[in-house]
Amino acid sequence: MATPIGNLADISARAIATLAGVDLIACEDTRHARHLLEHHGVTTRLIALHQHNEAEAAQKLNDLLAAGQAVALISDAGTPAVSDPGARTVAAVRAAGHRVVPLPGPSATVAALSAAGLADTRFLFVGFLPAKPGARRTELEGLVALEAALVFYEAPHRISEMIADLCAVLGPERQVVIARELTKLFEQIVSLPLGEAADWLAADANHVRGEFVVMVSGAPRRDESELDAAALRTLKLLLAELPTKQAAKLASQITGASKNTLYARAIELKTN
Repeated sequence: MATPIGNLADISARAIATLAGVDLIACEDTRHARHLLEHHGVTTRLIALHQHNEAEAAQKLNDLLAAGQAVALISDAGTPAVSDPGARTVAAVRAAGHRVVPLPGPSATVAALSAAGLADTRFLFVGFLPAKPGARRTELEGLVALEAALVFYEAPHRISEMIADLCAVLGPERQVVIARELTKLFEQIVSLPLGEAADWLAADANHVRGEFVVMVSGAPRRDESELDAAALRTLKLLLAELPTKQAAKLASQITGASKNTLYARAIELKTN
């Protein structure tokens, strides 16, 4: 079930009643969870379930469920099993034939997107990028052409490097929305071109503090009636050796350009 991402009041009455009514709560960090439970007067027993012990803990939960006990699963903040431990546990519990009931609630991704004002009609949740610069840039290169908003999580000690790589790979003209400390006392949400984001972070030491959700506008929608230079060159080379229809089809497979647009242009080239 989902728990607050910052403000302890952001939890549903159903979630509180469930946490108070189950036999056991599996949580990422027992100290963190106990603070939330004490705030709401819940005294249910806790068990740790995190990325280092998930396989063992999942088996223990299955044993408890088989014995007829009720168990709740939470993470430190937001919805478990989404960029947090829990997915393997859910899979193991379902595989054992036990019912899994989702209790919706706080999500940093949805909260940030709702305040971002990005025009994209679709989004891709990426989560945390690789910590190593080379791997981070490689993953970003695979996202360059996506016509959807990109949603990332980042920690304060890597936010500056991550923003620099976003700018270098995706381009300085794209819009970025940086949301930090969502629902907390020092919540801040800013929208600016990626090319200005590094300066904004450097302008105030507080700008690099807290937990971050970073959202970047998607790639500009391509006009399929236009061909870039590489696609046109590929088409011309293939037309010199192949029939029109086959050349257009193969050029589309090689470049990713629209087959119909390539075919129409091939007809023009053949008749001129």
